Amino acid sequence: MARWEFKLPDIGEGVVEGEIVKWLVQPGDQVVEDQPLLEVMTDKATVVIPSPRRGKVVETVGKEGEVTKVHSTLVVLEVEGGAPAEPQQGAAAPRPPAAQEAPSIPARAAGEPAPLSTAPGPAQNRAGQTMVSAAPGSRGGNGEQRDRVLATPVTRRMAKEMGVDLGALQGSGPLGRVMKNDVLAYVEQQKQPAPQVRAPAPQRPPASGGEQRIPIRGLRKRIAESMVRSKFTAPHFTFVEECDTKALSGLRSRLNEKLAARGDAKLSYLPFIAKALVAAFRKYPDLNSNMDEARQELIVKNDVNLGIGAATEQGLTVFVVKDIANLSLREIGAEIDRLARAAREQKLAIHELQGGTFTITSLGKDGGLHATPIIHHPEVAILGVHRIQQLPVVNEGRIEIGERMNLSCSFDHRVIDGHIGAAFLYEVIRALEAPELLLADR
Repeated sequence: MARWEFKLPDIGEGVVEGEIVKWLVQPGDQVVEDQPLLEVMTDKATVVIPSPRRGKVVETVGKEGEVTKVHSTLVVLEVEGGAPAEPQQGAAAPRPPAAQEAPSIPARAAGEPAPLSTAPGPAQNRAGQTMVSAAPGSRGGNGEQRDRVLATPVTRRMAKEMGVDLGALQGSGPLGRVMKNDVLAYVEQQKQPAPQVRAPAPQRPPASGGEQRIPIRGLRKRIAESMVRSKFTAPHFTFVEECDTKALSGLRSRLNEKLAARGDAKLSYLPFIAKALVAAFRKYPDLNSNMDEARQELIVKNDVNLGIGAATEQGLTVFVVKDIANLSLREIGAEIDRLARAAREQKLAIHELQGGTFTITSLGKDGGLHATPIIHHPEVAILGVHRIQQLPVVNEGRIEIGERMNLSCSFDHRVIDGHIGAAFLYEVIRALEAPELLLADR
C-alpha cells in the first residue's frame, strides 16, 4: 500500500482558490473512483470534487469554511501498488452536487424577463435535513459559527479588508449566503450616527458632489476582463434584421396548449431560436467555431454547444447547453431552465460554463430594438434577441397589424466577411419564419 496526495485541480479559467463548503468523506472511509469527496465554492460556482482513484482516506486537509489554493493537497489516500505518478491537473473534472438537482422552473417566453433571484425557503443539507442560519455570536462566541458563514472567497477578503465580521451579517443570497452588497451595506450602516434619545435638530441635506467607490472584483472583474479581451482582439461588426414572428408565435402557442393539458412545462422562444441556429450552421459551419489566437486558426466545431446569458446578482453568467443538434425542443427548453436556475443560485458546475461554440444573449421584453452584443471570446459570433412587438406593416398594398422581432448578430471580421454574416442571419430568420420545419429535427 502507498500513500497518495490528491491536490485541488484547475477548476476553471481565472480560479485560483476555493472555499471548502462541505466534506463528503472522512478519515477511514473507503472511496471508489469518481466518488464525491467534497464541495468547493469558487467565485463562479459551487462544484463537487470527485476522487480520481480508489483507496482509503487517510487524511482530509482543511476545515469547512477554509479557503484552499489550486494545486494544494486536499486528501491523502492509501492506495494499492507502489507510489503512483502524480495525476495530471484537471484530470478529475468537478461535477455538480446531487443536492443541486431541483425541479425545473417554468419556461419563460422571450418577452418575459428572467428574475434576478428566487426567494429561497428553508435550506436543506444533502441528507434532506432543514438548515437554519445561527444568530451572530452563537455557540459561546468562539467564532466557529462565524467561520461557517456562507460567502465566496472574494466576499471574505472584502470583509476582512473592511474590518467586517461576517457572522454579524444577515446574508441576502441563496441559502443565506453573504454577498458583497451585504458587506457594503453594513459598512454604510455603521457610518450612520447612533440614534439619539432626544430628537436631533434638523440637519442640512448632504452637499452634492459625493461619490461611492465600488471595487471591481470576483465575477464582475472576470466579465470586464473577458469583454476587454474580446473587444480589443476581434474587430466586431454587427448586422441587424427583423423577423416576422407571427407563424412562430402561433406554433408555440398551439404547442404550449397541448403541453399544458398534459401538465408539461411550456416552451419559451429560445428552443426554437436554438434549432434555427442549428439549421443555419449546416449551411454556414464557420459560424459555429472558436478562434485559436496562438496558432491563428479557425477551429470549426461539429457539435453545437450554445452559450446563453443569464442575469444573476453577481453579474452576467453564460452557461452552455451542450449538443443542441441532438436535443428536441422540449429537451432544450428543460436544459435551459435547469441551467438558468443553477446560474441564479451560483450552483453551476465548471463544465456547464465551458465549451461554448456560439452564444445567444436576450433581455426578454427589455431587449429593446437592437444592440451591438460583444462576442464571447474565443467564439466568432453572437446573436442578440430583442423583444417581440406588434407593428403596422404593409402586406400586398394593405396596412395590417404584424408581429416583428429584431435580431442583432455580431461577428469577428477577421474570419467572417460581411456578406457571409448577413447570409447567415437571413438563414436563421428563414427558419424562424417557417417554424414547422424545426419540428422535423430531433
